[in-house]
Amino acid sequence: MTYQFVDCRFDLQVAERGEELYLGGHIPGASFIDLERDLSDLSEAPAAGRHPLPDAGAFAEAMCRAGVDSQTTVVAYDDGSLAGAARLWWLLRHFGHERTALLRGGIDSWLGDLTSGPERITSGAFDAVERSDDLADADELLARRGDARLTVVDARAPERYRGEIEPLDPIAGHIPGAINVPFGTLGGGQKLREDLLEADEIVAYCGSGVTACVVLHALHRAGRGDARLYAGSYGEWSRRGLPIATGEDAAPGS
Repeated sequence: MTYQFVDCRFDLQVAERGEELYLGGHIPGASFIDLERDLSDLSEAPAAGRHPLPDAGAFAEAMCRAGVDSQTTVVAYDDGSLAGAARLWWLLRHFGHERTALLRGGIDSWLGDLTSGPERITSGAFDAVERSDDLADADELLARRGDARLTVVDARAPERYRGEIEPLDPIAGHIPGAINVPFGTLGGGQKLREDLLEADEIVAYCGSGVTACVVLHALHRAGRGDARLYAGSYGEWSRRGLPIATGEDAAPGS
């Protein structure tokens, strides 16, 4: 069994910042994966969301460059938020690769030395086989509004969920009926609410389909690997003129 560390750091405000951080200091032998170049297909943005999923071919090429093949155990890390690392974990799983771990605490939890500059990565031979049971879309969520069997989870910060601020998307608020489980509360391994774990079906979203993967990873660890991602997330929903709620609609504890 081979291991490959993959650096998934990113900065939504400065696209090249993630690679700059990697070149400045990374875990020895780690490859770098860029959120927008490798883990997204921006050709469909923003109509399909701000970080639409890459197709199988593009993702396979990115994994080959990163030194990942079918026998590789990937250890993904970022700045500690788990956002970039969980996005890679989810995509690997989506494309048929289960050998993935996240470095909790990110690069700051690494106890060894760091190295700077580029790495010479041996190309892998990644075979992407896309799943069809781990995604939801806007049309389904719209059609199933009020369906008690479906729990929709908003992974954004509470103030964005409530509609008090919205720095990235055109209209503030959330998908009606969604509950708020901020991804930032899960980085330290905190437990999820029991009523969420007991839901019949779960779909998670965020602003652009990235930080929702932190919630999905926590659900997976808690035994709910059947939870799905709404990849277009609020970025797509808010641009389609679909219903939007504000305030504490269906908030935790209600």
